[in-house]
Amino acid sequence: MSRQTPLLVLLAMMAFAANSLLCRLALKHALIDAGTFTAIRLVSGALALWLLVWCKDGVRLPKGSWRSALALFAYAAGFSYAYVALPAATGALVLFSSVQLTMIGYGLYAGERLRASQWLGFLLAFAGLVALLSPGLEATPLGNSALMIGAGMAWGIYSLRGKRLGPPTLATAGNFLRAVPFALLLVLLMREQMAFEFYGVLLAVASGVIASGLGYAIWYAALPHLKASSAATVQLSVPVLATLGGVALLGEPVTPRLLFCSVAILSGIAVVIRKPRSS
Repeated sequence: MSRQTPLLVLLAMMAFAANSLLCRLALKHALIDAGTFTAIRLVSGALALWLLVWCKDGVRLPKGSWRSALALFAYAAGFSYAYVALPAATGALVLFSSVQLTMIGYGLYAGERLRASQWLGFLLAFAGLVALLSPGLEATPLGNSALMIGAGMAWGIYSLRGKRLGPPTLATAGNFLRAVPFALLLVLLMREQMAFEFYGVLLAVASGVIASGLGYAIWYAALPHLKASSAATVQLSVPVLATLGGVALLGEPVTPRLLFCSVAILSGIAVVIRKPRSS
């Protein structure tokens, strides 16, 4: 693990948390429909990444793949439509549980093994997450939960494929560009439900340019230095960061349980990603 990896991971997790807050704010108040939010998020992210590639490397053809682009689109669309009805806490729990199960499952399939201390750390982090978000599990809409599970699996696949798609910025830019046709087709199919306000468009653009495009480029840069199990578990911090963002930006109350569960989750993550001492 390079010295820059912890900082890259922190920035990426903050971007992912910002995505949850932006999407939650826009869709909860019906400032924009889910399909249009998804399309604007992907289009603006593609433009931002193309500009980043142009400034850094000059005129180069973006890399990536159509399979990764489809996984990216499936995640973005499922995420948006799920948050139309799911409470934020429930959505975060379902999403990141699906992500970590997908990535840890792949890691075990590929031959990775967790030490006993790592299993304990993972269980501590997951228990803290459940304790923090469990009240939202009551009366969970089945259809929207299924969409969020699919979004989590797609994001897990997208992250795993990011390990082998070449330079991270070029790969991410290519994936976003390839995802644009899928997003435009979604808008065309759901055009009767289209409705948006100016503020909703701004939130979608912020989600695409800052929280998605740049955030994913940073995540891709960190992924080659992480095991699949560590990459999956560290993402359990995102619901905590999103909750703290809700406290700071949306006026949500601070509770002792929030502080206790945050410590449990982050401590568990630290145990999972810590390297063993050489004997």
